[in-house]
Amino acid sequence: MLRAWRAPLAAGAGAGAGARLRRGAASEAGGRQPLAEGGYRDSVLLPRSRFAAQLPGRLQPDTELETQQKSGFSELYAWQRRRKAKQEFCLHDGPPYANGDPHVGHALNKILKDITNRFYMMRGYKVHYVPGWDCHGLPIELKALSEVKGAENLSPMEIRQKARKFAERAMEKQKSAFIRWGIMADWENCYRTFDPKYEANQLRVFHKMYDKGFIYQDYKPVFWSPSAKTALAEAELEYNEQHVSRSAYIKFPLLKTPPKLTSVIDGSSPASVLVWTTQPWTVPANQAVCYMPDSAYSIVKCTTTGEYFILAADRVESTAAVLDTQFEVISTCKGADLADGSCAHPTIPGRVSPLLPANHVTMAKGTGLVHTAPAHGMEDYSVASHHQLPTECLVDESGYFTEAAGPELQKKNVLEEGNEAVIKMLQAAGSLLKEEKYVHSYPYDWRTKKPMIIRASKQWFVNTASVKAAAQEVLKKVKIVPTSAVNRMLEMLDRRTFWCISRQRCWGVPIPVFYQKNTGESLINSIFLFASVDGSSPASVLVWTTQPWTVPANQAVCYMPDSA
Repeated sequence: MLRAWRAPLAAGAGAGAGARLRRGAASEAGGRQPLAEGGYRDSVLLPRSRFAAQLPGRLQPDTELETQQKSGFSELYAWQRRRKAKQEFCLHDGPPYANGDPHVGHALNKILKDITNRFYMMRGYKVHYVPGWDCHGLPIELKALSEVKGAENLSPMEIRQKARKFAERAMEKQKSAFIRWGIMADWENCYRTFDPKYEANQLRVFHKMYDKGFIYQDYKPVFWSPSAKTALAEAELEYNEQHVSRSAYIKFPLLKTPPKLTSVIDGSSPASVLVWTTQPWTVPANQAVCYMPDSAYSIVKCTTTGEYFILAADRVESTAAVLDTQFEVISTCKGADLADGSCAHPTIPGRVSPLLPANHVTMAKGTGLVHTAPAHGMEDYSVASHHQLPTECLVDESGYFTEAAGPELQKKNVLEEGNEAVIKMLQAAGSLLKEEKYVHSYPYDWRTKKPMIIRASKQWFVNTASVKAAAQEVLKKVKIVPTSAVNRMLEMLDRRTFWCISRQRCWGVPIPVFYQKNTGESLINSIFLFASVDGSSPASVLVWTTQPWTVPANQAVCYMPDSA
């Protein structure tokens, strides 16, 4: 056996040595001899297998199933669980969405986990791996409704029923594929997030977090998807690097000159502050103009019109070039010198926009002065909260201006004809200096692939600021691959102070809150919550009526808030 194995090795080595000698002779002769095609083939030892390198698509499922059956993969998980082992390796399965057919992403996820599990099994561990599915959420609802004609006419209960059936079908398809691939798992006891016990546990955790002050309701700007009509978290966004916005340079006429600038701006010529925005549709919601206190600002005179403008000193030349004019610098001051000044709103007569300090103002683009609409910006909202400015939202759930925006804008889509209408209003008021297309990175809904907006609305939030320090310390103890991801996660935790958890959709675990019909005041307590979610035995509320015939028309059950 030894000689039989060594013989081809020696032959291969001899052939390789001969080839080297021949090449050496050729080099000495002053030329190179081309190696015959396949010349290295006989000198390299490779394993030989009867497995086909590639299978036609129609044969692949049957071959996979045959391999799985012959290898006993379906019995492998139960077999290794019966072994006597001193240590257990538990891999928690981050679940896939039950929203479609299995694809290469599923394969990558499951096969990498299977390699890990089998590695530990071969080392003598008892492996614990229970797969599951995320059965709720917008991806499933959208997919389910895409199969239904007239989906907009369905009731919430009908939407839930269709979404559940769709999720069940998707899970069966994915599960059969995972089993066919030979994934070692406890396929008889998979978890599904719409199981009653799973939902009950979710709601119990919700109530514990609420009791500890980690969950609260607030009216503030959030990422909003007009195409899906719901609030989204930052993780549900993707960024389109080629999005085209209609940017605008706008002047806000000074109503009250900052006291420290009265010697420079005497009122003999019109004076304005210059702002730049990529979202002109937000201008009707403007409540202020912000500046950076520590930066330098210039008062310039336009050589074309004679008007005075205020803008960042670093942005004078670039802004003049964009506006195709020349600015004569009259004076330069600190941003703090703009304090106590105010401007006239460019489209709403009688509204005053104060000049306010803010640390989020940058000098990288624009004019160094930021138009501030608290209902449509996170930093804008912070400024408004500090200075007690209104945060009125003039945009509805579908992304259209409401009646409060005025007859010129009402029922217009803010990203389309609404934007155009605001630009025309700025032109008519003489406030628009220039409008141009601007290509930049912009957030999109990663499911509908449509642009997002930032819109103030009443939502439920997790107060991540209160657990930030503890989360960062725990995260440092977790082994993360690749290690470069650690800093990114720590940075994300540091800057994120809240997480929006409510969604305006039908298919999901409900937030267990009752609302007072007239005032909208929320009510949440453990009595209502645990009576409704405890799956161990049926739970009901008891009512008494002298008119049973009215029961078919029932719409609600009422209680006395102050009674025991």
